[in-house]
Amino acid sequence: MEIRSLHDLYPGYAIDVEAEQRAPSACSIVVWQHPLYWYTAPALLKHWFEQVLTFGWAHGPGGHALQGERCLWITTTGADAESCTPAGVSAHEFEAFVPVVRQTARFCGMRRGSRTTIPRQIRACIPPGRHDLRATARTNRVRAKDRRRRRPSLFSRAIVGS
Repeated sequence: MEIRSLHDLYPGYAIDVEAEQRAPSACSIVVWQHPLYWYTAPALLKHWFEQVLTFGWAHGPGGHALQGERCLWITTTGADAESCTPAGVSAHEFEAFVPVVRQTARFCGMRRGSRTTIPRQIRACIPPGRHDLRATARTNRVRAKDRRRRRPSLFSRAIVGS
């Protein structure tokens, strides 16, 4: 497994596009893991989408690099489960925030991880005031390790963006 922390690799947002385009070729599944910021992916991951998932490489004529690759989206909400309801602070079910990431993967020809093996997105609720992203990342790594132990073939190789 290869874990690529975008914040550690590119603190100044200067993404090494060639390195990032090489990384998925060695993977059996691509995992995008991040906290939900303003109801979508954080700016650095969106920047990564724009820089790495380029026309002619990830989509468009000749853009088949990710065609058929399995993609899993794991996100934390930073809120309790009730927040992601019509009566909660977000005023929507969590599914309302899924289309941007789902469409990004679909547009690149990627396929979702099987619903029977693991869910499309896993929400880890963090108590109010606990927005320590490194702690969240550590917690998610522990959970991923536990899932790998139960499903080693699925997680044999992966990249994680955060």
